[in-house]
Amino acid sequence: MLRRIIKIDEEKCNGCGICAEACHEGAIDIVDGKAKLAREDYCDGLGDCLPNCPTNAITFEEREAPAYNEAAVLAAKKHKESSHSFTGCPGMKVQQITRDKSESASTCAMPSQLGGWPCQIKLVPINAPYFDGAKLLIAADCTAYAYANFHADYMKGKITLIGCPKLDSIDYSEKLTEIIKNNDIQSVTVLRMEVPCCGGLEMAAKKALQNSGKFIPWQVVTVCINGEILDN
Repeated sequence: MLRRIIKIDEEKCNGCGICAEACHEGAIDIVDGKAKLAREDYCDGLGDCLPNCPTNAITFEEREAPAYNEAAVLAAKKHKESSHSFTGCPGMKVQQITRDKSESASTCAMPSQLGGWPCQIKLVPINAPYFDGAKLLIAADCTAYAYANFHADYMKGKITLIGCPKLDSIDYSEKLTEIIKNNDIQSVTVLRMEVPCCGGLEMAAKKALQNSGKFIPWQVVTVCINGEILDN
């Protein structure tokens, strides 16, 4: 039948998975790092996924497609609720990480301080539960390798988001704006490298804070290539 249905532009899609979460019918999957309309008969053509796409990769089109199968959608939802199954990309399953206090007392090895998964800015859902009341660390991915005490000094007690503005070649500010605007973020720390390209991460965070309309304590910390902290 001829009807309205979504169309996903794979060239624009960054694989963040936000559309898959926004689609209440479960029509979208993340396959090989890209959003796919996996079940045309699950798409109701209403487009709950459209306003959530940060790259505007989703549009409407009118074409031949199977009729919307509400019964199948309801059955799939019921099965998912009963089995608590996760059907998206395994690497994007949202998880809040809690730590045993005894881990902090261990002298054998420094325990990880990662508080939520995923942690890549491109992949993290805007409304992940671990953002509620979070102190946010927005870190350039190189900082974890350049600064030896990264976990203990900066990640501890914070929710960490990482990215590289040079390699990702995207503007993080829109997604960071939505994260700050839609969650109870207590503070923001930006941890960047001294190299010029890392300024893109700092600017994105500043723009997000400004566009969010919120007044939140924030700071920028710069790590030198030799591993030292640059006095700001």
